[in-house]
Amino acid sequence: MNKKLLEMIPMVDFLAEAFGDDVEIALHDLTNLENSVVAIRNNHVSGRQVGAPATNVVLKIMHDGNHKNMNHLTNYQGVSSTGRELRSSTYFIRDQGILVGMLCVNIDYQKLYQAQEYLNDFLSLMSGQKKTNHLERFSQTSNEVTIDSIHERIHSVGIDPSRMSADEKLEIVRVLYQNGIFLLKGAVVETAIQLNVSDATIYRYLAKVKRKDERI
Repeated sequence: MNKKLLEMIPMVDFLAEAFGDDVEIALHDLTNLENSVVAIRNNHVSGRQVGAPATNVVLKIMHDGNHKNMNHLTNYQGVSSTGRELRSSTYFIRDQGILVGMLCVNIDYQKLYQAQEYLNDFLSLMSGQKKTNHLERFSQTSNEVTIDSIHERIHSVGIDPSRMSADEKLEIVRVLYQNGIFLLKGAVVETAIQLNVSDATIYRYLAKVKRKDERI
């Protein structure tokens, strides 16, 4: 593990104890995306364990390269494996300018939200929550990350894969590629299964997507 990440492990314990049981603190090692979580406290919040994979938001950040001009990403929506809504923030950890890890804070604000209904005049914690386009899902295996992302795209199309055209399937692969899903091992095989096509077809779609990206 990178020295910078080792130095952050005590911070995981500190933040978890400082903020309490409703705040999960997770440390990600970005050199191992399939088993990215190397330290986690209050993990009942998301239901993950050490060894859980990188989330879809982590994958997209790495694929897009947007992190190069940012030190952190704050106050975006997260969703636990049980569907519980969270407020999430991520701090980028670099070693000589290279992104090597992320320190993530995931807040289960449901108790506060319930209290707000009774104490609306006094409690305004969530009223100023920053809205972003990010929706982060916390999966327990890398295969779940892939399947959840594929199902989300299929649902957005609204057509069963057996009735989709080649162009519709190509568009799903394009979005999955842009979201970094194919950084995960086994993503090609799982995508082929879910879209009812061969592995070779997915590789062909990916080649088309990459050629188009290069021309842009």
